[in-house]
Amino acid sequence: MGYLRLRQICLVAEALEPAVADLAQILGLAVCYRDGNVARYGLVNALVPLGHSFLEVVAPTRPGTAAGRYLERRRGAGGYMVIIDCDDIERRRRHLAEIGVRIANPLHYDNYIGLQLHPRDTGGAMLELNHTTGGARLDGPYHPAGPHWQDFIRTQTARALLAAELQSADPEALARRWGAVLERAVTRGPAGAPEIALDFGRLRFVAATDGRGEGLGGLDIAVADPAPILAEARRRSCPVLGDRVIVCGTRLLLVGER
Repeated sequence: MGYLRLRQICLVAEALEPAVADLAQILGLAVCYRDGNVARYGLVNALVPLGHSFLEVVAPTRPGTAAGRYLERRRGAGGYMVIIDCDDIERRRRHLAEIGVRIANPLHYDNYIGLQLHPRDTGGAMLELNHTTGGARLDGPYHPAGPHWQDFIRTQTARALLAAELQSADPEALARRWGAVLERAVTRGPAGAPEIALDFGRLRFVAATDGRGEGLGGLDIAVADPAPILAEARRRSCPVLGDRVIVCGTRLLLVGER
């Protein structure tokens, strides 16, 4: 069985700025790439490296986009896509066909294959599996982040993406579905919530209690010290709830170094 790594999270906002500026300034990160190819979907975007993972923000530029409909359904900015890289993309493509999961958007560039899965078949959020040739090393090529993403890594403040939190009215059923798609066991986290461990990062499934329904609700982020992040969030008028900040409609749980 090949590796699966939580490599990229995509957030969606009504407008690209100030969402990207908030994310970068609060977490001490730098934009590494803006992909002109997303214009075909009526979007603009920006990516920031978070250790060897990435946070992306997209925003619609015209009416009638999938991202725009997602903004309407979830009543504002928030988590949009969970993006996992792997080393056996064709085997996983066959598995998806066997279990009846449709590929909503196949992607193929020179050294990159991506499979964006139909959200009605996965639930929770849009899920993408991808593979970049030569990208087995976490510091190696990763097509969506551009050719020089390594030059933009900043880890003085935020260190790594640890987990994505998916919320649902039935988190147990959602976890089982994602476990079947990813061919990974569902276990229990420290707080008893169902989780799926990946080779890099993990997925956690919780009850939807914020009135926004099913979706990608939060992220766990390893940080050097939560205090300056909380202070910058307050300065930029982003909500602070204990050890969480809300940026681009997404709960960011700050996990400090022990």
